[in-house]
Amino acid sequence: MTTVELPLAVFVVDDEPPARNRLRDLLDDCADQLPLEIVGEAGNGVEALDKLSAVHADVVLTDIRMPQMDGIELAQHLNKLPRPPVIIFTTAYDSYAVTAFEQRAIDYLLKPVRLGRLFDALTRARAAVPVRSEVLQELTPEPRKHLSIFERGKIVLVPVEQVLFLRAEQKYVTVRTSAHEYLLEESLVALEKEFAARFVRIHRNCLVAKGEIEGFEKVNDEDISEAHWAVKLKGLEELLPISRRQQSIIKQFKGR
Repeated sequence: MTTVELPLAVFVVDDEPPARNRLRDLLDDCADQLPLEIVGEAGNGVEALDKLSAVHADVVLTDIRMPQMDGIELAQHLNKLPRPPVIIFTTAYDSYAVTAFEQRAIDYLLKPVRLGRLFDALTRARAAVPVRSEVLQELTPEPRKHLSIFERGKIVLVPVEQVLFLRAEQKYVTVRTSAHEYLLEESLVALEKEFAARFVRIHRNCLVAKGEIEGFEKVNDEDISEAHWAVKLKGLEELLPISRRQQSIIKQFKGR
């Protein structure tokens, strides 16, 4: 019995309409020899995430430098989907950045994109696997602007600038904003490393936003015989305990 190969579902992301139009034309040319279907397009990473929560894509062709969210961060968030797409970056980057892609076996197309290279990349995509988020993070010194949570079949973006604290609880990390609480399936250690400029550790299981610290209070706990220090964050009633090992931050912040 002969199996029929389904068309490759392709999604295009670029903030420049002429670039998207060129890719669509090239994809139409590729379709003469390679079964594929263009399932959508977007002008930036945020728009792409919204659309790709509802539409499955096997391959996402994305520019790197875009407003609101660049292509590398987009790829990291797309890895949260149950069936993450294979990412092919389209880039005008210099030779140094291209070398970084090649060293990590990440597929890319130099602009202006050529038909032959696009066809080869799409052919390889059938057997490719999504690049791990940790590898993608190595490509850029900049931390993500958003955290992404997959819930109810959709990716929810949480701006990092709105996060008050990150607290590890079993295999999840609680992400707390002034209005909501989310569960994130990432490592607290990795988050501390990525967002070191914004968060400070107050306990082995908790990071707080430096800019949201309102003050410190001595708390008497009925379960233990001695008082302990806790941090008060802006707009949050809950006091977060500070471990003995991390109490140096009290002097650090009071001295500001």
